[in-house]
Amino acid sequence: MEIHPLVASKLSWSSSFPSFLTLTKHSIKVSSEPVPPSSVQLLKAAKKRSLAPSSKGLQKETKKDLSRILRTEAAVKAVERKAVSGKSNRLWPKAILEALVDAIGENRWETALKIFGLLRKQQWYQPRCQTYTKLIVMLGKCKQPEKASLLFEILLSEGLSPTIDVYTALVSAYGLSGLFDKAFSMIEEMKSISNCKPDVYTYSVLINCCTKLHRFDLIETILDEMSYMGIECGTVTYNTIIDGYGKAKMYELMESALNEMIESGSSLPDIFTLNSFLWAYGNDNQIEKMEKWYNEFQLMGIKPDIKTFNIMVRSYGKSGMYEKMESVMQFMQKRFFSPTIVTFNIVIEIFGKVGNIEKMEEVFQKMKHQGMKPNSITYCSLVNSYNKAGNLSRIDCILRQVANSDVVLDTPFFNCVINAYGQAGDVEKMDEFFLEMKETKCKPDNITFATMIQAYNAQGMIEAAEDLESKMFTARENSGTRLSLV
Repeated sequence: MEIHPLVASKLSWSSSFPSFLTLTKHSIKVSSEPVPPSSVQLLKAAKKRSLAPSSKGLQKETKKDLSRILRTEAAVKAVERKAVSGKSNRLWPKAILEALVDAIGENRWETALKIFGLLRKQQWYQPRCQTYTKLIVMLGKCKQPEKASLLFEILLSEGLSPTIDVYTALVSAYGLSGLFDKAFSMIEEMKSISNCKPDVYTYSVLINCCTKLHRFDLIETILDEMSYMGIECGTVTYNTIIDGYGKAKMYELMESALNEMIESGSSLPDIFTLNSFLWAYGNDNQIEKMEKWYNEFQLMGIKPDIKTFNIMVRSYGKSGMYEKMESVMQFMQKRFFSPTIVTFNIVIEIFGKVGNIEKMEEVFQKMKHQGMKPNSITYCSLVNSYNKAGNLSRIDCILRQVANSDVVLDTPFFNCVINAYGQAGDVEKMDEFFLEMKETKCKPDNITFATMIQAYNAQGMIEAAEDLESKMFTARENSGTRLSLV
């Protein structure tokens, strides 16, 4: 009997995860003949094994860590369930605070706000500016300035006096969403409060927002204001400007900022300055400039770190200068800088992108022989490379390796696999991995949906593609979380 692909018309929305898609069991016709376990089934089995207590080989510390993680995860999930109902007001402080920290750390802003709402209902709750600061910073990263502003209003309603950290967090939240008028307005408000006047960190945060959104026209205005207020740029400020100019390929301004930094006498270049320069020129394939500035910083007495070498390895590899890339790795070992997982991932990705599968596999084997555990990024590079080479059998092999490991799967990994099977026209497997995404709590993103829609269209499944796109927009519209002052 033929196994029919899961079609988008059978997708339904999960109420607890509004932006997730749920594939219903009724949309799958199962063959009555016995079949070997699929890659998806192997991944499920691996996940169950990773949650079970491990056998003899584990050291005591690993067992303790695993036990602690499992206890914490269980407590966090319990609190999150109660946060949805919003009824409990007698939870243990440790459980609810750990759940909140966990949600903030993973930038799950909707969950964090629900837990915070539950926290405020507890009998032992005492409002603290530090909690609000962390929440506002998270909302800024998640581009939720309206929610950040509402949180600020709640803070005031609870009788708290905002600290400079709270104001700075709100400046950042506005700035990261491009609301610079509101960010500058908040700084003006800070100036009127004696103990909350903006400092060098506040302005550095605002400059960082400007560089991220390419509003370089505002940087001079901010620097002039700092000068007027008698605030000197610190090393962090200069590094933020240099890194921003470098990533935008504004090399003349980048070098000018370095000269100003040196001339200031109080803020000297450091390892972050060096790495920003090398990344800027190396990423743009300006290898001679990269090498020149490496030597310049050596003369300043700034020694490279592991990140410096990783930047150089990536730059040489990207430019096809493989001998120099390998010489850097040899130099690292001589200087007792052991290659890290990041180093190996860079090299694997480089060889994979140019189709040198043999060399890529050689590096992968070397990595494992040196006791380095592959992570999700490693497997993403391998899947992408085999997909580019049209070798689906090797992708199946990689998935079996993932199933037999304790690697933490994430959204980019699933996107790679979904893309591989989608391009190969295997819509059924693509849909299976999409279902597995939801089961492993990996939230689909725009790349996931775009990949699936493209695969449906390529297979002539126009209705399925349109239906999936419609449901995606519905999920976005329904994903808002309302805050209440009650």
